[in-house]
Amino acid sequence: MTQASSTTLGRNPANYSALTPVSFLKRAAHVFPQRTAVIDDDMTLTYGEFYSRSRALASALQGLGVQQGDTVSALCFNTHELLECHYGVPMLGAVLNAINTRLDAAALAFILNHGRAKVLIYDTRMHDLVRDAVATLATPPKLIAVQRDESAASDIDAGTLNYEAFVGNGDPAFEWEKVADEWQPIALNYTSGTTGNPKGAVYHHRGAYLAAMSNAMAMAMTPQTVYLWTLPMFHCNGWSYTWGVTAAGGTHVCLEKVLPEVVLARIRDHGVTHMCGAPIVLNMLMNDFHQQSARMDQPVQFAVGGAAPPSAIIQRGRELGFDIVHLYGLTETYGPSTLCVIQDEWRDLPVDDLARKMARQGVGLFAIDDVAVAGPNPGDFAPADGQTMGELLMRGNTLMAGYLDNPGATAEAFKNGWFHTGDLAVMHPDGYVEVKDRAKDIIISGGENISSQEVEEVLYRHPQVLEAAVVAMPDEKWGETPCAFVTLKKGAEVTEADIIAYCKANLASYKAPRKVVFAELPKTSTGKVRKNVLRDQVTGGASGT
Repeated sequence: MTQASSTTLGRNPANYSALTPVSFLKRAAHVFPQRTAVIDDDMTLTYGEFYSRSRALASALQGLGVQQGDTVSALCFNTHELLECHYGVPMLGAVLNAINTRLDAAALAFILNHGRAKVLIYDTRMHDLVRDAVATLATPPKLIAVQRDESAASDIDAGTLNYEAFVGNGDPAFEWEKVADEWQPIALNYTSGTTGNPKGAVYHHRGAYLAAMSNAMAMAMTPQTVYLWTLPMFHCNGWSYTWGVTAAGGTHVCLEKVLPEVVLARIRDHGVTHMCGAPIVLNMLMNDFHQQSARMDQPVQFAVGGAAPPSAIIQRGRELGFDIVHLYGLTETYGPSTLCVIQDEWRDLPVDDLARKMARQGVGLFAIDDVAVAGPNPGDFAPADGQTMGELLMRGNTLMAGYLDNPGATAEAFKNGWFHTGDLAVMHPDGYVEVKDRAKDIIISGGENISSQEVEEVLYRHPQVLEAAVVAMPDEKWGETPCAFVTLKKGAEVTEADIIAYCKANLASYKAPRKVVFAELPKTSTGKVRKNVLRDQVTGGASGT
């Protein structure tokens, strides 16, 4: 093509529009208006109804003054209300901030304040938590209560809106417009790093669209897909499956709490085909179903993030009818960014050999351009020998725009044109990556990130604590839990139970140490605590340096 002819080419409304996952719902409502879109405890919605309710929510939020760029926070369980927020909020160009339901009041208040939430949609079963958090804010958000528990009716404060009534007053035919710029923020998700306060990862419409499409393709989703919400929707917007299932025209089956007997009933009653979750969820379900000899009526695909599934779980999954897939991702990568794609020749391997293959985090998903392992010098890459460790790097279309109001952390994350995961990995000769170690200070417990520094800060506030350090301790149920090493002040008389109780009073309970060791902390010559030594004590010397 000559330069002269190329100058006549250009974008116009006929050949270009911004990518946004909101368009998936519009299409699904057009193609499958009567197909079941959402199954919840209190209602079942067709795609036509799902679209109308989401439009009514957008209309009502606009009437409340929500505009493009405003943050709408949601503190809800896996219910249709939170699914509706994933469409109604971005229809206005506003930003959805789905919040972890396990946080304490201080963490919730920080997120609402830092994210400048204009509205908070919350489940009334968390009323006390919301009340305590909002009371500390100079500019509290407007509250909209999701009342799914009739006993909580008396808890709704004056001035708080009722979600159903609020949506009912909206226009179900609201004419929303696509964002003009697909780089515009669509979601704000907070992740705990190595500092006490979480960082807010900003997602854009383009990335959300591509992540949803990529993940739906990776899981081979179709209009016959029935997806059970065993993964929290607040986790990276449910790994973008809040949008991806809709893109495929599949059915969302809501689930407020992962209980084996409820999960089994949902699978059988609704013909579930796909599920996702953390290793703890997979292990719990496989073990419980195994004890019940509860074989599935049809194959169920289970995508597990985090630690690789052990061979016993893979074997049990096979026996029960589960096809287990291992993937890897971070909040900063919209959830899944690599997938251990199972090659045809692996399928007949003995289960132990298959488990070793599946232990690897695999190859980049469709919207990830490159996955690499850093070498010793900037710009170098480790050889693909399965032995040489370096930081796992990636780049592509499904990486966050950056951290909200944190240019320093954003620049560090994207230095030298790559996203730096902070995880150590090796590259195998076949191009599959395998994560060997995590960022040292993060404890991943049941799929939740716990900042060791945040726990240490609480320990240091105890009047009898002189020094403290927190490391990850292996746990059969949760994968990892915090273990605290504490040096007491001279003459102090404090028990392990006292320390744990103090932490639970000042932190979300899941962040509190499960074990406390009273000892002098080992230090380097410069006075830094040698956490590698402490890790060796709780892992039997397997942590390395």
